Amino acid sequence: MPLLDGMSFFIHYQKNTSMENIIEILLGTGKDLDMLQMGCRALVIFLISLLMIRVSGRRSFGIRTPLDNIIVILLGALLSRAIIGASPFWSVVTSSFVIVLVHRSLGWLKVKSKTLSDLIDGKKICLYENGSFIPKNMDKALVCEEDILQGVRKSALTDDLTKIKAVYMERSGEISVLKQDET
Repeated sequence: MPLLDGMSFFIHYQKNTSMENIIEILLGTGKDLDMLQMGCRALVIFLISLLMIRVSGRRSFGIRTPLDNIIVILLGALLSRAIIGASPFWSVVTSSFVIVLVHRSLGWLKVKSKTLSDLIDGKKICLYENGSFIPKNMDKALVCEEDILQGVRKSALTDDLTKIKAVYMERSGEISVLKQDET
């Protein structure tokens, strides 16, 4: 019986070692990667990225608040390192999942706390209201009148400020426009 257990362990060990060898052959190690290895790494990172997007949630790549921009920048920088072999493959994958989980957690906390949401993403800034630009807020948002007018043209499809009730810089950095009531 002990011989059989020893034989089972040996066969199991050989299978695991050969699987590890196959993974090492396909993904390579270090920076000396051939085309097949980089292609396999790119495919694996693509699939892992899809999983990360699902875990992170749709807001990561849609709303574009500062928190959302951070995840896009960090994941792009990190995951590219795994493809080209600049950093250890599984360490990059692990650290990327940590970033996704932190993003998901902070997103959840922002939903639960307006104070935390304002701290992380800031507040909207009113740039124009009641027929007047608000210079103090324009300075705070680092925009000039022409930037605001561009936002009005894009958003409200007009250059006529008499038709505009208010203009805001949103937390995402976009300029949004409220039109006057048409009564």
